[in-house]
Amino acid sequence: CIDATEAGITLGAGVSYEEAGGVLGGAFPHLAGYWRRIGGWQVRAMGTIGGNIANGSPIGDTPPPLIALGATLTLRRGGERRTIPLEDFFIAYGKQDRAPGEFVEAVHVPVPAKDIHFAIYKISKRRDEDITAALGAFFLRVEDRKVAEARIAYGGMAAIPKRAAAVEAALVGQPWTEETVDAAMARYAEDFTPLTDMRATAEYRALVARNLLLRFYMETI
Repeated sequence: CIDATEAGITLGAGVSYEEAGGVLGGAFPHLAGYWRRIGGWQVRAMGTIGGNIANGSPIGDTPPPLIALGATLTLRRGGERRTIPLEDFFIAYGKQDRAPGEFVEAVHVPVPAKDIHFAIYKISKRRDEDITAALGAFFLRVEDRKVAEARIAYGGMAAIPKRAAAVEAALVGQPWTEETVDAAMARYAEDFTPLTDMRATAEYRALVARNLLLRFYMETI
């Protein structure tokens, strides 16, 4: 099921990409274009939001943007439910915060204030129907020309979908300028130690991750 209110959007675990795309794209326009890069139309018709999250893959398409948006996850076992920040669900490669008998029931995406910047960038060898090499999701709120809030999440850069905590810390409280972005880009090595595989080298991933922040800045000024 899908429940959309002014406060946010709740997606049941069995909601398909196709079903979720229109609702999420309406609330977050940048998601509309990105959503078409999730697999092919067959995958979007059959694949589910809950499955993509519960799979725990470090290159899953939905966790980074949902983490950047501050999403929470509801886990259920029988009649018992608990809600956690989505980012806390991912503990290590192949390990999630899910007790025996628990399953992913729903994800809730809060609708933020209008005065925010949000973007997702997926890097892959092919434009369509390809697996992520690196994926960056950026959520930023600026007040009085300074960064008041920043949530930056990546896929393909670590063993789990992961926030760039050191980069965020370098941004918050600072003026939203290219100088601030340059200083924050130097902090990426504290957050990520990417691997080399068939999709990209570690050096390429590290360079792309830094440059995506610069791209985000250039698109917000």
